[in-house]
This record gives sequence, structure tokens and C-alpha cells, in this order.
Amino acid sequence: MSFSGLELNGKTAVVIGGTSGIGRAIAHGLADAGANVVASSRRAEEVEKTAVEIEEKQRQTLRLTSDVADRSTLESLLAECLKAFGRVDILVNSAGVTKRTPTLEVPEDEWNWIMETNLTGTLRACQVFGKQMIEQKYGRIINIASLSTFVALYEVAAYAASKAAVASLTKSLAIEWSQHGVNVNAIAPGVFKTALNTKLLEETQRGQEFLTRTPMKRFGKVEELAGAAVFLASDAASFVNGEVLVVDGGFLASGVNQ
Repeated sequence: MSFSGLELNGKTAVVIGGTSGIGRAIAHGLADAGANVVASSRRAEEVEKTAVEIEEKQRQTLRLTSDVADRSTLESLLAECLKAFGRVDILVNSAGVTKRTPTLEVPEDEWNWIMETNLTGTLRACQVFGKQMIEQKYGRIINIASLSTFVALYEVAAYAASKAAVASLTKSLAIEWSQHGVNVNAIAPGVFKTALNTKLLEETQRGQEFLTRTPMKRFGKVEELAGAAVFLASDAASFVNGEVLVVDGGFLASGVNQ
């Protein structure tokens, strides 16, 4: 059964951190739903590769790098998108970093690096693109939270704190900006297998614990996040605001699984 409210035809989406892993999967999903998609990240070669993939879906895109630690690159990204498309309707903030360190030993520069990227970087992008969305009286912003928004994960305190703060920021922006036609929500992914974490998930006790705690008894495929992103980006979610949509195979519902 099709539902026209889920279509993104004629919309323009920007996915920051959109050239690998979760961000790339969401960029593909938005393009499949009809949007023109600009997938941006720091690495020009990855931007080029993802742009080719989007064009193969018969969608328009641009080849633009950006760094959430540098506001000027985000402003340039917006300016080029406005020049090409006239507006940006959808923003996905998927740039993020993590590092496992016992909390007693976390140096301040590591803590600040993670916060700067995951939290302040998200804020920068929301400010830059949110201003334009408020002016046009329409926008959909999707931030990326985490399981660690809700529960502790061992020895990643900085990451967990940053992602809990992303959820709080999402709610704050939602109540400020929705009166201007801009809905702000987040997706909290469960455990999804990517090129960066496959060895961890398949060959360590940590990976086995994640699997045991997931009632579906498997890790997610990043493509399974696309539906949640399309929904939140679409007019079908016109009254969804300030929510953190969990896509985790039941992880957070898990108690005793056997």
C-alpha cells in the first residue's frame, strides 16, 4: 500500500556525514523516496562516490565537502544548495565520532573533540540551515542520537554524554522552531553493522553482548534506517516534533531474553 504523504518528490535534502555508514544509507533512502540529495562530508573522494550513486537514481545532487567543526564550510554548503535548488527542505545531521576510553583516563582534549563533533557540530548545522528553513516557513531536521542517549555503554562516556545532549538539543529546537514550520526530530539507531565496526561486532564479547540484548537476534542493516528517515522527512510526519525515534530491533525493550 502506498501513502503519498511519504513521497519526497521535489524536496531537497542535505545529509551531513552522508557519505558512509548510517548517513549514506539515509541519503540513499531519501533519494529513493524522490528527493534531490546532497550528501556531504570532509572527504572529497567519498562525496564524489556518493554523488554518482545518487545520480544513478535519477536524482540531482552536488559535490560539496563540509566539516561540522568549521561553520564557514556549512554556510558555503547552504549557499551552494540555495544557488542550485532554491531551498533546502530536509537536513540530516549524521556526522559523528566515538572513542572507547575508561572514563577515569579520558583526556580533556578527547572529551572536547567528541563533544565538538557530535553536539556542537550538530548545533552549528541546525543553526545554519535552520535559519533558512525558518525564513521559508518549512523544514524537517533529523539528528542522529544513539542507544547511549538512553542507556550507558561501557567506556564511551563522552560519546554517551554527547548523544544524550543531542536528544535534549533536538527537543529544545523542536519547541522553538515548530511554530515557524520547522519540525526537529532524531533517530536513535541500535546496533548496525558497518565497515568500521564489523570486526568488533563479530569477534568480541562486546559484540556478542549487543547481539544477546537484541531480541531480533541479529544486527541491523543500515538500509533499515532509511524508512524512519523518510517518514520523519515527509509530510506524513507533519505533527511529529521533538521525538527520538528508536530503531533498535527491540534492544531498549530487552530484559530477560531466554
